[in-house]
Amino acid sequence: MIVLVILLFGTIHLNCSFAQSNDVTGHWEGEIQVSGQVLEIQIDIAHGENQFKGTITIPVQNLKDKTLDQIEVKEDSVKFSIPGIQGNPTFNGKISEDGQMLAGNFMQAGMTFPFELTRMERGFARANKSLEGFDTLAQKALRDWLVPGMGIAVVYDDQLVLLEGYGKRDREKELPVTPQTLFAIGSSTKAFTTFTLATLVNEGNLDWEEPVCNYLPDFRMHDPVVTRQITPVDLITHRSGLPRHDLLWYGNQNISRSELVHRLRYLPLSTDIRQEFQYNNLMYLTAGYLTEQLTGQTWEDAVKQRIFEPLGMQRSNFSVMISQKDDDYAKGYREEADQLKFIPFRSINVMGPAGSINSSVEEMSRWMKVQLNGGKYEEQILLSPSLIEKMHQPHMVTNRSSQHKEISDTDYGLGWFIDSYRGHKRVFHGGNIDGFSALVTLFPADDLGIVVLTNKNGTSLPSILRNHIADKILELESIDWYGNALSAMEKGKEISKEAQEKKEATRMEGTQHSRKLENYAGTYQHPGYGKITVELDEGQLSFTYHDIKTPLEHWHYDVFNGMKAEDPVFRNMKLQFQSNLDGYISELLIQMEPRLDPIGFIKEPDKKLTDASYLEQFTGQYVIVGDTILVSLAGNQLKMKVPGQPQYTLVPALGDQFKLKEYAVIAVSFKMSDEGRVEEMILDQPGGRYTVKRIREE
Repeated sequence: MIVLVILLFGTIHLNCSFAQSNDVTGHWEGEIQVSGQVLEIQIDIAHGENQFKGTITIPVQNLKDKTLDQIEVKEDSVKFSIPGIQGNPTFNGKISEDGQMLAGNFMQAGMTFPFELTRMERGFARANKSLEGFDTLAQKALRDWLVPGMGIAVVYDDQLVLLEGYGKRDREKELPVTPQTLFAIGSSTKAFTTFTLATLVNEGNLDWEEPVCNYLPDFRMHDPVVTRQITPVDLITHRSGLPRHDLLWYGNQNISRSELVHRLRYLPLSTDIRQEFQYNNLMYLTAGYLTEQLTGQTWEDAVKQRIFEPLGMQRSNFSVMISQKDDDYAKGYREEADQLKFIPFRSINVMGPAGSINSSVEEMSRWMKVQLNGGKYEEQILLSPSLIEKMHQPHMVTNRSSQHKEISDTDYGLGWFIDSYRGHKRVFHGGNIDGFSALVTLFPADDLGIVVLTNKNGTSLPSILRNHIADKILELESIDWYGNALSAMEKGKEISKEAQEKKEATRMEGTQHSRKLENYAGTYQHPGYGKITVELDEGQLSFTYHDIKTPLEHWHYDVFNGMKAEDPVFRNMKLQFQSNLDGYISELLIQMEPRLDPIGFIKEPDKKLTDASYLEQFTGQYVIVGDTILVSLAGNQLKMKVPGQPQYTLVPALGDQFKLKEYAVIAVSFKMSDEGRVEEMILDQPGGRYTVKRIREE
């Protein structure tokens, strides 16, 4: 039983006595041996007016700078107590002859336990010393990892230990990174979304466990049972059953958040709700949309009002387009063939709640402080400590096994990953988007926060430097994270190169496509993913999805492969074309979501078949075996009236055909003369093909 699980409430008043004796002032760190367990504590004592004053910190209990009472110093004896706590906890100890040790007994509720403290420099001063020489390592790391630039901020004991920029924010113009340089933080944005939701919980406007459909009546998932069950916590813990489906939104600048939420109903799930961790940006988009519906504000305005403004994050923003108007912003890069290449900025505003925030390490340091201080920043309380703690607690196992014995397997909280790093609780989230890699890390029990922002796509450097800094400040035995990761990176590059060279092994030799290339061109539609356009230009097929255009090469049979393009998203992505019973290319299959079967996009009929001016030429009378069939135009649809039968609607189909809406097995087409005039109507039905002559009007 740990006695110091303290009930800390109420206002505490000092009533300290003062005596001139051995110097007890300063910072002390040590432990209490409580029932076979070690309880780490920190004591700070200073001179006040005619009395001593002091505080105690117990990291494991989230107790920070609790005021001490009744501090008495007589010669080498020291006594003090913690007021307002059941059992009257009191320390009685003696200072060693050299003044460096303070040891004795801790008493509470009639029980006595030994304690021992050592005089030390305050954590901030020690942390400063521990990072001496780090600048040299940082500059070397940029070269070894081929990273243009980065910003780093380290907060310890509520103070900035390190705030620095390294390398270049713009290689072409040779502009340096500063602590104020704006970087895209990617998915580190997710914690801002959960924090904003938590403020709504704090206000009583949201219940974590209430079904989302109770707040959003039109909300639908693919499975109606999941629709009724899914809660806000499910949205933000990646346990909805929905795989990523990221290509649905990536590169799409012409869609709204409400439309994306509407399209969720067309996206297949890969598992049942709460059965498996599946990282999902669309669920965070939905969480942001939920925020908008509850506040009547945009997600951006809600975050700005509830987080940015109280923390003074004046330059942080929600769009790379805004960042580019700033005097100090970073350009993003990727590595190709051991060279850095600039990545053009791409707006992901619609997915803002999942990853669109841009910030500097200076302003992100304030974000870390409010997390480490239980929702408080300076004198402002943004959120209750209990809600901060809830966000930092595991809510879903990720089944991601650690590759290092020093690090536990990872769980997920509310917008944060959680693990144990060498015995220290660690709360963190990375971010990777279009030329930027970010990592925000908290050690809540150690009052330590580290943020590393870089302007290179998919680099592991932030985690390597984060581990190095943590080891130094937490005074842990050194591990060569740097050297080990560098070796692993070089080996990974070799494996990747070999895999690329072997990709031809998946190709079936000696095959041909079944149709002329122009037959594959057209627009293909999926109710969730939208449209893919396939074009033929100078003998080369290409496809465009959202604003990403990718050339295609024939791979084998009716499968084509995405070739190297300016935008590599669909490079080496396979597309398979399929035909219908009539022999027309009717569907395109593409592996949009790796955890599911290929998604089918249905080919749309030619747009001219819905153009009233084009359809007008088919209207008139047609005769067969003495019966007259009348074709008329209603709006942009053709109608057909057969004697003795109801009127039929002609629905546009492939191959310049129409299908009867009422009988899809019947196809209708029109034959033109050499002069371009309609001569005949062709009726294809299970019983055969019939030619119906058009009656010419004189």
